[in-house]
Amino acid sequence: MTDYNNIIVEKNKSTLLVTINREQALNSLNKETIAELQSAFDEYQSDSDIRCVIVTGAGSKSFVAGADIAELAELDQAGGETLSRNGLKLMQTIQDFPWPVIAAINGFALGGGCELALACDIRLASTKAKLGQPEVSLGLIPGYGGTQRLARLVGRGKAAQLILTGAMIRADEAYRIGLVDELCEPEELMDKAQAMADEIASKGPLAVKKAKECINGGLEMTLAEGCNLEMKKFGEVCGSSDKTEGTKAFMEKRKPDFKGN
Repeated sequence: MTDYNNIIVEKNKSTLLVTINREQALNSLNKETIAELQSAFDEYQSDSDIRCVIVTGAGSKSFVAGADIAELAELDQAGGETLSRNGLKLMQTIQDFPWPVIAAINGFALGGGCELALACDIRLASTKAKLGQPEVSLGLIPGYGGTQRLARLVGRGKAAQLILTGAMIRADEAYRIGLVDELCEPEELMDKAQAMADEIASKGPLAVKKAKECINGGLEMTLAEGCNLEMKKFGEVCGSSDKTEGTKAFMEKRKPDFKGN
């Protein structure tokens, strides 16, 4: 396991816990932190023990409170494109990670922090969390996929309202518009995230992977293309030993022993 300066990576049985650990800077995403997150997700792509990932921020105030403003202040056009390219690569890596990724949003999720949450599959938030894309207040725009993923998640109009006003919204409003999937009391957030990760890990591993591929792939396709993708993935799991074990266990009224193939 690699040692990092700005993140903490821990394995707990089938769960990988990734914590952005820059509490003194409200866990903001500087260049080094982006590089470390990229390295961590790359490292565990093929880890056969992992079944789910939880991403959170250190402390109780912030998930990720945006980018490093001091770094942004020094950027020119070329530097901005490079930073955006690296951030976009990280978010795509998280979105395409083989196993589900849960964002446990424990506080501020602003700018790059909101974009990090958007790249995850499921978003749980503390009732004290606040989310937003405030980049226009700095004369900037979202650079890590926020203009694209937010619109796909909450709709064009609501995304435009949040991005163009730079508004910061409370967790209950984020839940109402579908930006957050579940609200939790602050002291229950990590337990809820772990319970969800454990629930996912108890299911057929191959089925979970294929279902995620269908959900993500289908969003980039027409309905007919997405259904065709689903048909192919359904066929793949029907030919698996996991399907044989799962259906047999159901009929025998016992817990299945999935192997992931």
